[in-house]
Amino acid sequence: MTLASRFVFSFNGNSQPESFTPKAKAGKDRSILKPFIMQAKMPGPFIALGSRLCRCANVITLGVKPNFFDYSSKEQELIRTAKRIYYPSSFYSAIFAAAGKPSFPSPSNYRFALDKISQTALFLSLGIAHPRTRIYYGPRNHRQILKDFSLPLVAKIPRGSARGEGVFFIQTNRELADYCNKVHAAYIQEYIPADRDLRVLVIGSKAVISYWKIAKKGAFAANLSQGASISFDNIPQRAVNLAVDAANACGFDDTGLDVRMANNGPVILEANMKYGTLGLKAAGIDYFKLMEDLLENGKI
Repeated sequence: MTLASRFVFSFNGNSQPESFTPKAKAGKDRSILKPFIMQAKMPGPFIALGSRLCRCANVITLGVKPNFFDYSSKEQELIRTAKRIYYPSSFYSAIFAAAGKPSFPSPSNYRFALDKISQTALFLSLGIAHPRTRIYYGPRNHRQILKDFSLPLVAKIPRGSARGEGVFFIQTNRELADYCNKVHAAYIQEYIPADRDLRVLVIGSKAVISYWKIAKKGAFAANLSQGASISFDNIPQRAVNLAVDAANACGFDDTGLDVRMANNGPVILEANMKYGTLGLKAAGIDYFKLMEDLLENGKI
C-alpha cells in the first residue's frame, strides 16, 4: 500500500488512531501517548508537526523532519491515522494536500505566506478591496513608476518580509531610486494616509479578535514590533466583515489581516500568516488555551 493510499484510507475509512483510546495493543510503547490516555475525556490528542501548538495540552508535536522516514514507525502511524495534521510546514502541507490528507493551516495559507505579489493578484482576482498596487520588474520598468504613481507612495520588499520589515514610505525621487536598487521586482502601492491599521485575526473561519494598531507619533508604520500601541475602541464592524470575508474567499484559515480605512471604505492591505500574539495578550486571551478550545470544539 502506498503512502498516499494510507493517508486517504485513514481519513475516508473513518479509522481512529490507537491514541484515541486507552486500549492500545499489548506490547506497544505508549510513552508518547501517556498524557492523553490519562485524559480520556479529551477529544485529542491532535497531531502537529510544527511547534506552534507545543504548549497545548491536547496536542502531540512531532517536529518537522526533512525526510518522512526520519519519523519513527510509531510517529508515522500517528501521522497516517490522524484525521488532520496541524502546522505541517509548507513542505508537508503540499504533500498532505496531494495525498488527500487534511491539514491546518490550509495549503493556501502556506502558499501565500510572505508573498505580497501573489496576495495582491489573489485579492484583485476575487474583487477584494485593496489599495492600488503595481509590480515593476527590472530597471527598465522601474522608470515607469512615477508615471503611474505620485509621491508619496509605499514600496515593499515583495517576498519574505513580515512584521513591518521591508516596508518603505517613499517621499522623494532619491528614496525611490534607493529602493529600486535593492529589488528586481518593485512592489508599489498607493499611500492611504492614516495613523492606524485594524488587525483582524481569523482562525478557522471566524474573527477571534480585532484591534487597532496605532503608530507612534511621527512614525509611518503601525506595527506592534516597531512600537505601535493597541486600542480596542470603536472597531468598525464593516472592516471586520471585510477581513473575514476576504480570508474565507482566499482560503486563509490562520491569518492576521491588516485593514486600512480609506475614503471610500475599508481596504485589505495584506494577510500576515506569521502574526504575533501581543493583541491577544492585551485582551487577556491565552493563545494556547484559545487554540485548545478551538481544537476541542472542532473549529479548526
